[in-house]
Amino acid sequence: MTTTITLTGTGTPHPAAGRAGAGALVRCGDVALQFDAGRATVLRLAEVDCLPVRLTALFVTHYHSDHVVGLADVAMTRWIQHQLAQTGPLRIVTPHGCAQDYVERMLEPYADDIAVRMEHVGAPYPPVEIIGFAAPSAPTEVWRSDDGSVRVSAVAVHHEPVRDAVAYRVDTPDGAIVISGDTRACREVFDLGRGADVIVHEACRSTALADRVKGTVFETIFSYHADTVGLGALAAEYDVPHMLLTHMIPAPATEADEERFVADLRRGGYTGPVTVGRDLDTIEIGSGDPVVRRR
Repeated sequence: MTTTITLTGTGTPHPAAGRAGAGALVRCGDVALQFDAGRATVLRLAEVDCLPVRLTALFVTHYHSDHVVGLADVAMTRWIQHQLAQTGPLRIVTPHGCAQDYVERMLEPYADDIAVRMEHVGAPYPPVEIIGFAAPSAPTEVWRSDDGSVRVSAVAVHHEPVRDAVAYRVDTPDGAIVISGDTRACREVFDLGRGADVIVHEACRSTALADRVKGTVFETIFSYHADTVGLGALAAEYDVPHMLLTHMIPAPATEADEERFVADLRRGGYTGPVTVGRDLDTIEIGSGDPVVRRR
């Protein structure tokens, strides 16, 4: 069995060519788990032959629009695909609070579309099963596969003033992967990541760009994202085997831009492998050092 993680979107709220909205897909055997669903998630899933109808579950890290704007698209597309394959409800795992409120309301704007499709083809209402949990202060299991071989744990992170934001850890027979969601660089993510093969983490060049953003709205925005220098310090302290960066601020447009993110982590003291993520980058674990595949 092989476990892979594919970045279905490395973008931010500000559109950048070639970068879909935030998201990552973890696959292990027949289990396919999507984490967040930013813009164009369905198209990215199609590019890696994992259409919504094949998803086992979808996990929400928090309620910011760039992480959930594609969620209704996943649900509606899966429902339409049910005309070809009956796979049961879309299971959405989400922290309580605003994120769960959003999930419960996300199909309301499509009420007329849903009604006419139900009448026209006799389909039932789009089946969605919501699995909510209180954002835990310590790592807590929130989901497991039917056979128990794949487990997902969550922990609350620091994205204040956003409430109930979480990071996730996926444990499979091959190893473990941690996905930070949006957060400041914090120990909670790295404690969750002890023993993991890869930590997928958002990254913001806060220290490097501090003078340029001082006194602007970006200074405020940067304050609740993960500074790359601080990220490098924590990755070094916890001896992380591989850092996979995503949701990068500002989005790198060239290889030189990507190297600046790596240099920031090095400045923080991290000497291990760093992949500056691009959409559809895939990392395979379970057979020695993580293997990176890039399209």
